[in-house]
Amino acid sequence: IRSVYILIPIVFLIGNLLSLVIPSASNLAIILLATLYPVLRAAGMSRLSAAAVIGTSATIVPTPLGSDNVAIAAQLHMTVTDYVFKSHALVSIPTLLAIAIVHYLWQKHEDKRQPETLTYADELTQNSDGKAGEAVEDVTHHDFMAFIYGLLPLLPIVLLLVIFFLNLVIGTKLNMSVQMVTLISFVVAVFVELLSKRKAQAVLKETGTFFTGMGDVMSIVALLVAAQTFVQGLTSLGIINLIQNAMQNMSGSGIVLPIIMVLFTAVIVLLSGSGTALVFAMIPLIIPLSKAAGIDPVALSIPMQLAGNLLRAVSPVAAVVLIVAGTTKLSPIQIVKRTSVPMIFGVVMMLVMSLILF
Repeated sequence: IRSVYILIPIVFLIGNLLSLVIPSASNLAIILLATLYPVLRAAGMSRLSAAAVIGTSATIVPTPLGSDNVAIAAQLHMTVTDYVFKSHALVSIPTLLAIAIVHYLWQKHEDKRQPETLTYADELTQNSDGKAGEAVEDVTHHDFMAFIYGLLPLLPIVLLLVIFFLNLVIGTKLNMSVQMVTLISFVVAVFVELLSKRKAQAVLKETGTFFTGMGDVMSIVALLVAAQTFVQGLTSLGIINLIQNAMQNMSGSGIVLPIIMVLFTAVIVLLSGSGTALVFAMIPLIIPLSKAAGIDPVALSIPMQLAGNLLRAVSPVAAVVLIVAGTTKLSPIQIVKRTSVPMIFGVVMMLVMSLILF
């Protein structure tokens, strides 16, 4: 590869493909920092460009495993696959492709203006352990089992896609919740692990991590409760009713309301660092507000949801930005400067597309 910058759109799109099965931006960033960041730096990419592309790897990919997609689909009385593939994907996929191009142009422009002075070898020397990017454990399986292990993370989305296409092509009315698909995939994964290791006690002990992770979500719950309290406060003050009444009496409210809610989402996301907390809090209001404006609820849910997920990488207090900053020894503000232009472009593009399509 003669120009390392061609890796920027490629890595961005690969990261978004991975977020199909790893919807958490923070978790995906940790994985990419451990596996892909050393490759990018060794190839000659600057720290800021690598940090920016990894920090924006989990954005708006249409995945039925995303908790926000599940919650919105339930509120709109749709299956999550219908919402994701028939509405969400129409806006998100073209937006992602355009963001990849803007990423390429912006990172290249900024690197010319502010060249990287630290080589990867010097960066490794500065790290406390000096072993960044090394594998923790060298585990080998024969080819067939390695192939099976590679497929396991895709199993939930494959099951949902199979059901979606059966309903679409054959006309069946099958429906399976994401929770059920997740549990089925978990059981299959445990069964594969038992066949591979043939040590039932060790495998069952390792499965405890799954349940431990389910219990370690109190910080997320607290954030969601805070967002619900915030929206309840707005409702109690009469602001939500004021918006509804204004929409009913305003010409062109079908365009104005999505723009207002995107701006509102932007302010909350930049201050809180959470891309979904406000969306979860506002979900019960999507239908009443859209009815007041006389628009399809999807025309309101998609701009709000996509704006939150895109602008998360622009907040200096977002977990994903702080994780990337801590690993790369850069300041969150430096990273946000690199992520802001592609993400803001994406917000504008998806908003325009949503207004046109819905």
